Amino acid sequence: MIPDRLVEGYRDFLTGRFADERARYAELAESGQNPEIMVIGCVDSRVSPEVIFNAAPGELLVVRNVANLVPAYEPDGDTQHGTSAALEFGVQALKVKHIVVLGHARCGGIRAFADEASPLSPGDFIGRWMSQIAPAAESLGPRRPGDGDAYRTRLELASVELSLENLMTFPCVRTLVERGRLTLHGAYFGIASGRLLVRDPASGTFEPVAQNTPARRALLHCV
Repeated sequence: MIPDRLVEGYRDFLTGRFADERARYAELAESGQNPEIMVIGCVDSRVSPEVIFNAAPGELLVVRNVANLVPAYEPDGDTQHGTSAALEFGVQALKVKHIVVLGHARCGGIRAFADEASPLSPGDFIGRWMSQIAPAAESLGPRRPGDGDAYRTRLELASVELSLENLMTFPCVRTLVERGRLTLHGAYFGIASGRLLVRDPASGTFEPVAQNTPARRALLHCV
């Protein structure tokens, strides 16, 4: 039997949201999904894109992995590529118009990489997966003593930038972006504050949504 918490939650869903949106679910069952937005987020249980963006059923195509990473295009590798396959499905089959890489504060994967801490080890799945952000770490330069939280925040943002760069290594993504049929976005969510920062494609800075607070000040409070 699945956990009682899930059974209780399902019953609440069935009599609540499902009942309220039954017509929407029936339409999706009949016509299939047609989301315009794909979100690549983290598996962190505190950062659900559907909750953060208050999404309706069928509105977002969500892919979640450790630290919201997009691997570089590697069609000839001998490993399985779940994120790459989902990306290809969203872009080529569903023809999404937007891809959002959603990073977040207090990311456990980023912390483990930055601090060389558990649960990382050279041979495990997480260690190999997180090694992908090495270029992002290198772009920040040497880590200064006592620069713990601030450095991890910079690395979280740099990792979003790296994933955006890796997206452009996929031929199908690059072609559609260059033709103006697909737009890439970077975003960053503060778990404690609820603040969302969005990357300005012109300046490369992450700025708060619907606020005039300077981006640098916002980063200090987006935890």
